[in-house]
Amino acid sequence: MERYEFDSEGDRLVGNLHLPQGDAHGVAILTGPLTSVKEQATGAWGSALAERGFVALSFDHRYFGESAGRPRQLENPAAKIADIQAATASLHSDRRFASMPMFAVGICAGGGYMARAVAAQPLFSAFAGVAGYYAQATEQSTNTAAITRAREAEKRWRETGVEESVPAVAADNGDVAMPLAEAFSYYGTPLGAVPNYINGFAVQSWAYTSTFDAIGAAKLIRVPTIFIHSERALAPSLARRFQADLNNARILWVESSGQIDFYDDPRLIAIGADAVTRFFKETTR
Repeated sequence: MERYEFDSEGDRLVGNLHLPQGDAHGVAILTGPLTSVKEQATGAWGSALAERGFVALSFDHRYFGESAGRPRQLENPAAKIADIQAATASLHSDRRFASMPMFAVGICAGGGYMARAVAAQPLFSAFAGVAGYYAQATEQSTNTAAITRAREAEKRWRETGVEESVPAVAADNGDVAMPLAEAFSYYGTPLGAVPNYINGFAVQSWAYTSTFDAIGAAKLIRVPTIFIHSERALAPSLARRFQADLNNARILWVESSGQIDFYDDPRLIAIGADAVTRFFKETTR
């Protein structure tokens, strides 16, 4: 593994480039769950894909981890999509990888972000969504108290530079970004609370996440797509709907106890990485 840095819209981003032994099948770019960093789910999947013959990039999006950008802990889908595009351009311009096929892997919320990136990026040969959350923006979801609060926080930030945040997770699931016991069991404990991770969420993020729509990207995607999902993961109905709107897609249903298994369970990651590897190799024959 090597440290890999690149720029996205003026901010310096830091990633880990997982390298295979011997010749590579291609380059995989990964993006992960809400508030996550490169040492968590994308790192685990990047390592698994490298073991199976891919160059795999897990990186901290701007505002998170070792990467630059303010305000800190800002979850902005458009910015994350631009970061993916910047990572793709950087790797494609690297002589070591310029001739290799490029693949996209999105985990949880990253599945929706990556879907939008794939729809706009002709360099990708195939796409894999892992326990993806394919958000659907509705009129109701774009007019909420959370958005009002977020816009007020953004206004204060622009006028004063003061950043307002809440925890990403908490034991009591109170005023947090992810009010799920399962999320706390990962991000709030040594399972996911790696040194590079901050348990925080910029309040102004809700103005961006609440209005983000991933479902609409399905009809714009032209590359082969595979979904790895579980009936106990987040929003399996949205995964089915997303698949139905694609021209060339398959879905692999696996057993899990919930969503977080896909982040750190070696058995589940191995099953998923094997399926993704076979799929990606098929698309480039």
